[in-house]
This record gives sequence, C-alpha cells and structure tokens, in this order.
Amino acid sequence: MTDVRKKKDNVKMHLKDLRLELKKMHLAVTEELVLPNPDEVKSLMYKMDQLLKVIESK
Repeated sequence: MTDVRKKKDNVKMHLKDLRLELKKMHLAVTEELVLPNPDEVKSLMYKMDQLLKVIESK
C-alpha cells in the first residue's frame, strides 16, 4: 500500500470517528435536551483542526 493511500485511509478513519462523535452529541442535544460539555466540544474542534492540517499539508 502506498504512503498516499495510507494517509487517505487514515483521514477517512478519523472523519468517521469525528462523525460518530458529532452524531452522539447531536442526539443528546435534540432528544435529551442536554447541551454538550464544553470540553467535549473543544476536543472535537481540536481533532478537526488537526485533521485539517493533515489534509492541507498535501
């Protein structure tokens, strides 16, 4: 497997993880009417920023 392919698969995996975390957060807000913990939001934002840096470095 090429290095580019590995990076692409890695980005896909991280996007899937972020999507799952965001779905859980969305369900908590819409169904349970519970706002997310600010630290959870900051953590997701940090992960998204890191992923964006990887994508932009190509």
